[in-house]
Amino acid sequence: MLDKRIRLKTINDVREFVNEAAKCKFDVDIFYNRIVVDAKSLLGVMSMDLTKPLTVKYSPEDCFFDKVLDKYAIA
Repeated sequence: MLDKRIRLKTINDVREFVNEAAKCKFDVDIFYNRIVVDAKSLLGVMSMDLTKPLTVKYSPEDCFFDKVLDKYAIA
């Protein structure tokens, strides 16, 4: 299980992130504290506190999806 910390700052960031996650053939989840949502769900991601860093967890390594996550990655 791979995980990366990201921050989605705008609605367009959320839309792009969800669209790219939806292309993955594996599960992608997004976490904040004890809240877990499916990263392929636009409403689910929009319900998260986007002012805070989020953790994305996904199973296999996908070079293309890694590049998308790198765009939103935080240290």
